[in-house]
Order: sequence, then C-alpha cells, then structure tokens
Amino acid sequence: MIRCVLFDLDGTLADTAPDLAAALNKMRIDRGLAPLPLEPLRRMASSGARGLVGVGFGLKPGDAEYEAHRVEFLANYENALHVHTRLFDGVEELLAAIEADRKWGVVTNKAKRFTDPLSRLIGFTGRAACVVSGDTTAHAKPHPAPLLHAAEVSGVAAGECIYVGDDLRDIQAGRAAGMKTLAVTWGYLGDTDPPEGWGADAVIHQPRQVLDFL
Repeated sequence: MIRCVLFDLDGTLADTAPDLAAALNKMRIDRGLAPLPLEPLRRMASSGARGLVGVGFGLKPGDAEYEAHRVEFLANYENALHVHTRLFDGVEELLAAIEADRKWGVVTNKAKRFTDPLSRLIGFTGRAACVVSGDTTAHAKPHPAPLLHAAEVSGVAAGECIYVGDDLRDIQAGRAAGMKTLAVTWGYLGDTDPPEGWGADAVIHQPRQVLDFL
C-alpha cells in the first residue's frame, strides 16, 4: 500500500522555469546581450544553474568563468523566486485529494535557501509531511539518500512511498530507494531520452493520473 506520495518540485509540482529564466536573462541584459526566449530555457530548468548558465553563456563546471556566473545566477534567482512561479494546472486538486487519506512531501535538488521560502510562498508549509532539499542530506538525486530521508521524516517505509518526477535522475533515485516511480510529461524533461525509456513504473500526462495509479 502506498502511504506517502513524494514529488519533485521544479517541473513536477511547480512551473518555476519563468523565474529561473528571468534570473539568467537579467545576467544577459546586464552584459548587453539579448534575453533568450523562455521555451529553449524551460527544457533545462530542472538542471538549475548548471543547465541554465550552460545554455545562456556556453559555460560548464570547471570553466574559468563558470563559478562566478553560477553565483550571480543564484543571487538573481533568490531575489525574485516567486514572481511568475505557479503550480501546474491540476496540482492543487491532486494534493487535496491525496491529503484525504495519505501523506505527501517534496524532494528536490534545489538548495534549502530557495526551497524553504518558495515552499512557504506557494503554500506547502504545514501541509507537506516533508520538504527535503538538495543539501538536506550528504547526497543529491540520483542518489537515494534524499528519498530515504523523506520516508523517515514522513514516518513511512520507503516501500510505502511513490516518487513522482520529470527528470531521469528522479526515477533513478526512486528506484534506488526501493520506491514505485512515476515519470511526468508536463515537466521540463531535461536533455535525456524520452521518459518512456527511464524505467518508471508508469508515465503520466496530467496530475490527476497519480490518483489513477494509486
């Protein structure tokens, strides 16, 4: 029996891409560069600073200018992380339905300095059984540690949880933790193979289908 539904945050519960893209485009505008349209940036939103700085400036970890760009990007995002961010259509209804007889929580690779204020602003505080950030444990996804910690905090066994996410590493982490997994197609999906090839227990196309799987 599934007693707890755990969700990724960016691209699964909330559409954070517009605010992430705005943080990157502020950097470009400040340098006299044209802002990039949202859609090419949306796909990389789940990869955070690494993905967006890569798209916006062609930099990758290890490059001489990467770290300074990463720090600037994160500062921009922290200063405006809930301007355009919204829950995806159907998510609020899904969470309300789950709350009737189960627990739910959030497990994200987003750092605590962003996750905690964003969770408050979008109304998760006091509702979620857990909110686990990318720096809550010693490892981030695809390592199973954050998911195992989430199960422990929620007071359920890992095998009684299902993890829902929009990125390959979400499914890898969930499987490694011994949880059922759902891959969602309304999210950002990264730059990997299509979700049908990720090895999830099911691929779903709208939030309500989580309930169908349960």
